[in-house]
Amino acid sequence: MRETIAAISTAIVPEQGSVGIVRLSGAEAVAIAQCLFHSPGNQAWESHRILYGFVRHPQTQIMVDEALLMLMLAPRSYTREDVVEFHCHGGIMAVQQVLQLCIEQGAKLAQPGEFTLRAFLNGRLDLSQAESISDLVGARSQQAAQSAIAGLQGKLAAPIRQIRAACLDILAEVEARIDFEDDLPPLDELAIRSQLAQVLENVTQILATADRGELLRTGLKVAIVGRPNVGKSSLLNAWSRSDRAIVTDLPGTTRDVVESQLVVGGIPVQVLDTAGIRETDDQVEKIGVARSRSAAQGADLVLLTIDAQAGWTDADQEIYDQVNEGHRPFILVINKIDLIDPVDIPHYPASINQTVQTAAAQNQGIDDLEKAILSTVQTGKIQAANLDVAINQRQAAALTRAKTALQQVQHTIADQLPLDFWTIDLRIAIQSLGEILGEDVTESVLNRIFSQFCIGK
Repeated sequence: MRETIAAISTAIVPEQGSVGIVRLSGAEAVAIAQCLFHSPGNQAWESHRILYGFVRHPQTQIMVDEALLMLMLAPRSYTREDVVEFHCHGGIMAVQQVLQLCIEQGAKLAQPGEFTLRAFLNGRLDLSQAESISDLVGARSQQAAQSAIAGLQGKLAAPIRQIRAACLDILAEVEARIDFEDDLPPLDELAIRSQLAQVLENVTQILATADRGELLRTGLKVAIVGRPNVGKSSLLNAWSRSDRAIVTDLPGTTRDVVESQLVVGGIPVQVLDTAGIRETDDQVEKIGVARSRSAAQGADLVLLTIDAQAGWTDADQEIYDQVNEGHRPFILVINKIDLIDPVDIPHYPASINQTVQTAAAQNQGIDDLEKAILSTVQTGKIQAANLDVAINQRQAAALTRAKTALQQVQHTIADQLPLDFWTIDLRIAIQSLGEILGEDVTESVLNRIFSQFCIGK
């Protein structure tokens, strides 16, 4: 029998948060609650009931908090064990004191993700659903949250199970011919080839969501670079609808990288407004320029910004050459377009194939900029598929192993090798697909996955 575990399952912030929750799960959860919680009147201690009362020290009877108690008895609980939650006052002291009392009564402090691990081990969730819970907690956009909910509802697990079942059916057909060759009709090789082709197509479609999943989870890092005073800070302010960056007519105002968090087309975007890149004797500005170059090198996408009035200058060309060296996706932003005649659009290198015209000080061109960014995401190195769910790196690695094994089965069939050889790679594919669902997964893999969860989840 597993130990009863306890943890604070809400964020602890001084003077903030109206409610703090201490959660217990395990066979002794109710007994610990009965020892600590005193409910006045004749309130029934029944499953899925909320009790009102007081948390008291079991020896001194000193009241620790006025609280609510929620009972969720097995198997109708998150972990499929007895679960008890103390809903205390928020802040720091109340929840920490209640947690300490639970530990003194025999509960063990939960490890990161241990509640969800128990839900997985007790069969309430498969591994892909458990990972979706972590994605939901960490979601930074509505689209990321919806993708996580889809995974929690089994929209990834269902097609994986279908693919694995198809592989098992093929394996059963092949092994039946090996064991009972004289009693069965010859194997329909054309049918097997067709089934394998369909399975491979399904695997490839799911694998195509890996890059989208990475985007939804980690977001897109975009750096705004250019000469001083071309309107980079104005562009950030207009885009973020705030005054994050200081804007003046003096070159070199921005001395450090200024960050802003946005969401574009459901994708979290971290925007970096950098110091103007130029040669300078100012030591502080030199540091800012160095950080600008570093930000451009580490960005997923660069917005090279120029001044429409000044046109394409030698300094712009130098910055363009530096950005282009890394073959990093970039968009040319021609800013201050409101200050020139439309026929006087500055010339720029013919190799630049994506431009946007903005008047950041007038909040113009931001929609076009976002459309250009999404277009770059969809057609560039970073792919964004349109499926409901998006796999993570671990799932992508398992699917890649399955795809390689299935392709090897096709080669084996084409080379007319004996049926025994077919089964080797079919088993590898089946095992790899099972790893996604948690049906064939090692303890070390589980520890690595759930260690990334927050404590209390």
